[in-house]
Amino acid sequence: MANLRDIKNRINSTKKTKAMTKAMQMVSASKKNRAEANAKSYVPYMEKVQDVVAAIASGASDATHPMLVSRPVKKTAYIVIGSDRGLAGAYNSSILRELSRTLSERHSSKDEYVILAIGRVPRDYFVKRGHNVIADIIGLPDQPSFADVKQIARKAVGMFADGTYDELYMYYNHFVSVISQEVTEKKVLPITDLAPASEGLSASYEFEPSAEAILEVLLPQYAESLIYGALLDGKASEHAARMTAMKAATDNASDLISNLSLVYNRARQAAITQEITEIVGGAAALE
Repeated sequence: MANLRDIKNRINSTKKTKAMTKAMQMVSASKKNRAEANAKSYVPYMEKVQDVVAAIASGASDATHPMLVSRPVKKTAYIVIGSDRGLAGAYNSSILRELSRTLSERHSSKDEYVILAIGRVPRDYFVKRGHNVIADIIGLPDQPSFADVKQIARKAVGMFADGTYDELYMYYNHFVSVISQEVTEKKVLPITDLAPASEGLSASYEFEPSAEAILEVLLPQYAESLIYGALLDGKASEHAARMTAMKAATDNASDLISNLSLVYNRARQAAITQEITEIVGGAAALE
């Protein structure tokens, strides 16, 4: 039977681990609430921008823009949004697994695509496997602003406009609930399926100086806002996944402490019984 001191040390170390995971759970819960509020508050802005762009693109028959036109696909770009740290359950692995599967199905060579990674985990994963990671950003705050991702968002949109690649997709975890996050693929460019976000949209617009001039400014901003919106959504999913993972770790630590305490009590009772038996035996030998 295990030594009583060893069992006691395991109980104490597990209690310390439980205290840490409980604290991390509470911190993640607080961050999740803020991130969820940020993601939801950004939705009305996104919907309005989409309504305006859809109205301009459909209301002016002579309005054209390279971002609205599909072209032969020679190279594809993928933006993958993950985290800088682990301890978040399947948050990162589910995204990486889905994108890896997509790459193997759609492409026969690594020269047919490039990757833009947001987060240390996805960057290290694809760099280690020899994929062409052309841009990355790490060290984002828990509540990022657009300024934090402006550089990579504008680079992604600008490289499409320059013809470096012909399609741009995003992979991120969409926040559904605390216990549910869905891996989502979203096509960013070209914008070929643009439709009003609001039902029954009937607003009319007058274009000054022209629809083309407005789209020239508005479409890059719209594409960049899609990337930022996905990042906010992904951050809410990350904190929810980490909170769930830490709760599971805390519950497992509680179960382990209960089991170890039972083993400790049994071992202690056995040791006491052994001592009593030895005392009785010794007393009987002296009679």
